[in-house]
Amino acid sequence: MAWLTNEQLTAMGFARVGKNALLSDKASYYNCQHIQLGDHIRIDDFCVLSAGIGGITIGNYVHIAVFSSLIGAGNITLADFCNISSRVSIYSSNDDYSGLAMTNPTLPSEFTNVHHADVKMGCHVIIGAGTIVLSGVTLEEGVAIGALSLVKKDCQSFGIYAGVPAKKIGTRKRDLLNYLPLLRNFEQNTAQYHEANNDH
Repeated sequence: MAWLTNEQLTAMGFARVGKNALLSDKASYYNCQHIQLGDHIRIDDFCVLSAGIGGITIGNYVHIAVFSSLIGAGNITLADFCNISSRVSIYSSNDDYSGLAMTNPTLPSEFTNVHHADVKMGCHVIIGAGTIVLSGVTLEEGVAIGALSLVKKDCQSFGIYAGVPAKKIGTRKRDLLNYLPLLRNFEQNTAQYHEANNDH
């Protein structure tokens, strides 16, 4: 997998790109001026990030695996430590399927009835492969979504959800939170090492 260079990232015009951001050159990025990327992120091959007016905001230490997509006019936020498995689709826009209006983006908006709503994912959310997350959904801190699920409603903190539609099937352990002070110490020690060695 080849990563975009710093020069390429600058030329693409992202709203923000943090340090150590690894973005595949085989992924697609649209409306980069509405995309903010944190530190230590990785976006793998064949992903699609298509930001609407609401934008896409990605925190620190976030991984988006192959063939995943973030699409829509509403805001999509992935907080720190989110992990998006392969072939996950996250939508902040949704067509009207009732037949009261026409559908698809080739039509003037006067003939469609597209619903836009923000999608928010808290810290430490993990989403299993092949899952679909629809507009307006909030996944609170620590939520885990099983593979091949359809998420239509909000999910509570550290809940485990799965199915079509996704329902709560358990509670996730919080032990992972104990690693946060260790990570902060690691980051601080690494920064001090680089500073002492004039390593940029």
